[in-house]
Amino acid sequence: MPETTPTLRNVALVAHVDHGKTTLVDAMLRSVGTFRASAEVVDRVMDSEDQERERGITILAKAASITWPDSRTGGDVRINMVDTPGHADFGGEVERALTMVDGVLLLVDAAEGPLPQTRYVLSKALAMDLPAVVVINKVDRADARPEEVLDEIYQLFMDLDADDHHIEFPVISAVARDGLAMAGIGMPEPSGDLTPLFEALVDMVPAHTGDPDAPLQALVTNLDASDYLGRLAVGRVIQGTLRKGEQVALCQDEHASAPIKRKLSQLLGVEGVGRVEVSERRAGDLFVVAGFPEVEIGDTLADPAHPKPLSRLVVDEPVMRMTFGVNTSPLAGKDGTYLTSRHLRERLDREVLGNVSIRLGDTGSPDIIEVAARGELQLAVLIESMRREGYELQVSRPEVLIREIDGKRHEPLELAIVDVPDDHVGTVTQAVAPRKGRVIDLRQGDTGRTIVTLEAPSRGLLGFRSLLLTATRGTALMHQHHEGWIPWAGELPTRNGGAMIADRSGVSTGYAIDNLQQRAEMFVGPGADVYEGMIIGETSRGGDMVVNVCREKQKTNIRTHAADDAIKLTPPRELTLETAIEWIADDELVEITPHSLRLRKRVLTESDRRRLSR
Repeated sequence: MPETTPTLRNVALVAHVDHGKTTLVDAMLRSVGTFRASAEVVDRVMDSEDQERERGITILAKAASITWPDSRTGGDVRINMVDTPGHADFGGEVERALTMVDGVLLLVDAAEGPLPQTRYVLSKALAMDLPAVVVINKVDRADARPEEVLDEIYQLFMDLDADDHHIEFPVISAVARDGLAMAGIGMPEPSGDLTPLFEALVDMVPAHTGDPDAPLQALVTNLDASDYLGRLAVGRVIQGTLRKGEQVALCQDEHASAPIKRKLSQLLGVEGVGRVEVSERRAGDLFVVAGFPEVEIGDTLADPAHPKPLSRLVVDEPVMRMTFGVNTSPLAGKDGTYLTSRHLRERLDREVLGNVSIRLGDTGSPDIIEVAARGELQLAVLIESMRREGYELQVSRPEVLIREIDGKRHEPLELAIVDVPDDHVGTVTQAVAPRKGRVIDLRQGDTGRTIVTLEAPSRGLLGFRSLLLTATRGTALMHQHHEGWIPWAGELPTRNGGAMIADRSGVSTGYAIDNLQQRAEMFVGPGADVYEGMIIGETSRGGDMVVNVCREKQKTNIRTHAADDAIKLTPPRELTLETAIEWIADDELVEITPHSLRLRKRVLTESDRRRLSR
C-alpha cells in the first residue's frame, strides 16, 4: 500500500435482521482488545436500546471505532463502523448514516441469503456510489449454501442496476460468533482470526479525501443530549480540522442570517463503543460537539473566517399520520408520571430534534398533536418508547397523507417484499387481494421459502405485518418501502366485527364474561378495571353492543345443579400496541399507559354518542 494512504476508514454495516451484524461488531471489538479480557461484555453492544433487543431490529444508527494494527504497513488503521437500521420506516437514520461513511460492509447469512431489508439500504448505498465488501456469515451452519448465496448477491446487485465497479467486490466467509474469517468462499480455520476482513475493508473502502488543512466544514448528521453538556451535535468532518477551544461558526441555512460564532467548549470522539474527550478531529473523523444549543440536523460547523454551509440532508417525506392526545379516560393518572399536554409536547419536540423523518402538526385542540412518520412501525416504536418513559397518552388510528396531483386525490403506494415458507404463499396472496394490492413477482428459493413481491396502497398494508405473523406462526419476514403515489383506490375493508362496549365503571366479573363470550371475543379477563365507553371485546356481528361486564351472580338460597356449574372462560385476546392501533375505527382511540393498553370510544357516554350520530 502507498505510504501516503491516510489511516482512517468509515464503513456502514448493512444487513438483514438477525444475520449477525451486531455480533460481528462485538467480535471485531474483541479481536483488537477493545474489551479487556476481564471485562463483562454485553452481547450485541450496538443494539443498546431495549426495544432493539426485544424486536431484534436496529432502530438508531450508532457508531463504534476500532483501531486495527495493519501488519502489512506497521501502522494503525482506525475503522469507524456505523450500524444502519434495515427497516424503511427508519430510513431517516439510514440516509444520515450513509452520509458519514465512504463504503459499506454487506453482511449476508450463508443459509438465508440476501433478504428484503438488505435490498433497501444497499439501494441507498449504491445511489451514493459507495463501494462494498461482502461478508457471508454463519458458514458453519448445517444448512449453509455460500456459493448459491453469492450468486444471489450478484443477482441483487444487478437487480439494483449496480455499475460494473460496484459488482467487483471482495468476498469474505465468516463465523462472526467465533471471530473467524477467510478470503473467498470456504470454512475459516479454527486457529484463524478476522485479519482477512480488516484487510479487505482497508483495501476496498477509500480513505476520506478531505483536506485537513482546508477551511473547516463539518456536517451535523445526528443530535444527542447529555445531562451535563446539554445538546450534542454528532457528525463528520468533511474538510479542515475541528479543534477544542477554537472558535467555529454554526451555519444553519444557505439563506439564513449571519452564522452563530462560538468557542468549542467540549469536543468528543468515538473510541470502542464509547465517547472520549479529544483535542481535535481531522477531515474524515466522526465528532461529538457540545456548546451549540441551537444546532439542528443538517447544519454545518464551519471556519468563522469563511463560513460556507454544506448542502443539507434530504430524507424521504412521511406518508402516515396519527394524533397523540392527553389521556382523558376515567383511569387516567393511575399509572404514568407525565400526563399533561405540556409534557406530551416537550417529549415530541425532543423526538423531532433527533429524528428527521417525523413531523409534528397542530390540531383544533391544544391537547392533541398530529404526528406524521414513515410508517406504522416507526410510530409504534415512538409510542412504546414514550410509555416506557412514564407517559400516558391516547392515540388515533393511523391514516395516510393525501396529495393532490393534476387535480386528483393521490395516496401513497408501498412496495412490500414478503419472505414466507412455501406453504403460506396462498395466505399472502389471499390476504392482499381485498386490500387493493397485487402480486408483481414470485420467486421460489431452494430453502423451502418464497419471496413474494407485491404493491398495495399504504392504507391496505396497515395491520398486514401482524396478520402475516399470526398466519405463519411468526415465520414470515416482511419489508416495505414507499414506491410513489397512485390515484385514490377507494374504500378498503375494515374489521369484520363490531365493538363490545362497557356501560359502566367497575371491575369485570367472570360471571358476566361467561355470558358475553358467546357473542364476542373478549379483550379483558375477570378482575379488570373498566369504565363506561371502554371497548372490552369484538362482537361476531358488525355494529356496537353496549353491555354490563361488571354484573355479579345474584345470591339466593335456591341451589340447582345446572345453575351451579363452574364457569369456563376462554382466555382474552392479547392486544399488542400494533394490533390495537390497527384494530380501532375512526371514532375510537387506544389509551396507552406504562402498564396498560385499553381500547375506548372517543365519546365515552352512550347518550352522547347517540346524539352525535343523529
